[in-house]
Amino acid sequence: MPRTVTGMTSSEHPARDRASGAADKASDAAGRATASARGAAGKAQSAAADAERHPAARWALSAGQVANGVVHLIIGGIALGVAFGDGGSADQSGAMQALQQSPFGAFALWAVGIALAALAIYSIVSAVSDSRHDKQDGLKSAGRAIAYAVVSATAITAALGGSSDGEQSAQSFSGDLMAQPFGRILVGAIGLGIAAVGAYFVVKGLQHKFREDVAPPQRWSKAVNALGTGGYVAKGAAVVIVGVLFVIAAILHDPEQAGGLDGALQSLTTVPGGVFALIAIALGLMLYGVYCFARAAWPRMR
Repeated sequence: MPRTVTGMTSSEHPARDRASGAADKASDAAGRATASARGAAGKAQSAAADAERHPAARWALSAGQVANGVVHLIIGGIALGVAFGDGGSADQSGAMQALQQSPFGAFALWAVGIALAALAIYSIVSAVSDSRHDKQDGLKSAGRAIAYAVVSATAITAALGGSSDGEQSAQSFSGDLMAQPFGRILVGAIGLGIAAVGAYFVVKGLQHKFREDVAPPQRWSKAVNALGTGGYVAKGAAVVIVGVLFVIAAILHDPEQAGGLDGALQSLTTVPGGVFALIAIALGLMLYGVYCFARAAWPRMR
């Protein structure tokens, strides 16, 4: 029988030592992997910061904001027409239809689509760079990148002869989600999230936080403040209504109650005093479009 040492057979020591050695090696490997990942992330963030300072970045930002401004001006104009009884889809797809019918037609759609795609790429770079200092700022930039990419895709789809309907997409999405377990809860949660984004826009406008993105000359400062305040409050109000529609759809278990921007603005015509609110939001969206031009002219580069 093997000799024992403090209650343990001598044959058990090698097994224990091998297990301990394997654990140490695994711990070392995990540490090296973590350090390597952090190093790679740091290099990516530094590269992103350098890319943000490249002259091409300013061109991408400015061109994208001009395109963004054009889209918001058109949406605001369509919404104003809806308030006075005209038809039209007051959302990104409606804006693309208007561009398609303009004298520039496909050229305008391609220009807007490419410019917004460049802005989306710039926002992705900003997300990586911002994450060095503030994870929340990185997430905001990533969210903007997604929004710009969606509008870019809408423009390019229209340029290629396709079409999209924001209202049908929203209703189809909510309907598919409601068919899943806990689907109504998810739709309601999405609605609350959208409403929270809208509330953030309103606060950003009222507190002039948009000045973090634009640096106009002193003589234009008050004008830009007025544009940004009115624009962000109006855009935020419209987004809040979109979120409310999703919540209503979840409560009533009716996907058709959900809607995009057009549905949100159209819904205002059905409530007392809603037309006046629609006019105010439409004008505000147009102010936001002009603010985008100011941001293109005087961007605050990081």
